[in-house]
Amino acid sequence: MDLDAYVNTHLGEWQRLEHLASRSRLSGPESDELVDRYQRVATHLSVVRTSAPDAALVGYLSSLLHKARLRSLGSRVTTWHSVLGFFTERFPAALYRLRHWWLGTLLANVALTAVMIWWLLEHPRVEQSLLTSEQVDQLVNNDFEGYYHQSAASSFALSVWVNNAWVAALCLALGVLGLPILYLLFSNIANLAVIGSVMIRHGHAGHFWGLILPHGLLELTAVFVAGGVGLRLFWSWIEPGPGSRSQSLAHEGRTAVTVALGLVAVLLVSGLIEGFVTPSDLPTWARVAIGILAELVFFAYVFTLGRTAYHRGHTGDLDAALLEDTVATAS
Repeated sequence: MDLDAYVNTHLGEWQRLEHLASRSRLSGPESDELVDRYQRVATHLSVVRTSAPDAALVGYLSSLLHKARLRSLGSRVTTWHSVLGFFTERFPAALYRLRHWWLGTLLANVALTAVMIWWLLEHPRVEQSLLTSEQVDQLVNNDFEGYYHQSAASSFALSVWVNNAWVAALCLALGVLGLPILYLLFSNIANLAVIGSVMIRHGHAGHFWGLILPHGLLELTAVFVAGGVGLRLFWSWIEPGPGSRSQSLAHEGRTAVTVALGLVAVLLVSGLIEGFVTPSDLPTWARVAIGILAELVFFAYVFTLGRTAYHRGHTGDLDAALLEDTVATAS
């Protein structure tokens, strides 16, 4: 291929794309033109790489495509369509693809919590070594329920949301190390098991479950999702599969970011339930029913929207076009 002739033929198109990509505002027709020219220049880059791989030209076209892609995303990323796409495709697909990891984490933690509560009930001396009789009395008669009435519902819901989002973020951020996740999860359920055994032993089982279940089902599920996805991130560099270790880690790392963003919304719902439903005057059965309903909606979301999105090719990773730009720019 005559590279000079190819450049002369298409230089005007490249300059036009560069002009559109540098504009701060684009009209509707200009946005459409940007997308159309982006696709054509991507084809030009492919031709150059295959037939006449000139390093300077490849670098120029890669940079141009990256700039155009960012400009295109900048005009679309804040639209409701993009937000809707995230919550109907990318996030649920990530949850569905990684379901075995977080479901396994959920079941293991639930089983371990049940065993710990049973063991603590069978060994009352352990409780006495952890808490004094005055502390037990304070917990059973005041602190446990008072926790849910300590401030206005709105501020309490916000503080709960921030705290749980932080725990979930830690599970995902520390996922590459593996062991810290196990410590975080164990600390979380150990605290729940101790409080549960104390409340049950002193005749407040109904009170305990009536205050924990409305928000705890969805809240703990979100934490276990974060833990499971974090463990998958850890496993991605232990056993990378057919690709390289760096590719596997990058793929699961980007998916972990998707899950982290989506869990912010899930934990917001559980925080609202904990702030407004758990301490409300609704009968216990109604509060628990709301918690069960929220949990069922989450699982329906994963195994309907998530399953559908996954089978359409979504994995929770970035879309293919953006990844192509990233690779092209790095080359």
